[in-house]
Amino acid sequence: MVKIRLSRGGAKGRPFYHVVVTDQRNKRDGRNIENVGFYNPVAAGKDKRLELNIARVQEWVGKGAQLTDKVAALVKEAGKQQAA
Repeated sequence: MVKIRLSRGGAKGRPFYHVVVTDQRNKRDGRNIENVGFYNPVAAGKDKRLELNIARVQEWVGKGAQLTDKVAALVKEAGKQQAA
C-alpha cells in the first residue's frame, strides 16, 4: 500500500521532515516515490513551518494512497493557510 508520511531529516535537536509518498514496506527514511512538501516543527522568524503541494497530495489520495495521522493534520492546516 502507498502511504503519504513524514521522513526525518535535520540535526539532533533540530528536526526537519519531508512529506513523502512511499510504499509502506520501505523504511521511514528509505526510498520514496515523490516528495510533496516539508514540515519544520522548530521554525522561527521568517522560516516557513509548512509547505505542501496540496494538488499532488489530493492526486495521490485519489489513486488510493493513505495519509498518516500527522500528515492528515498537516494537510488540513495547509488547506487553511491557502484559504487565508
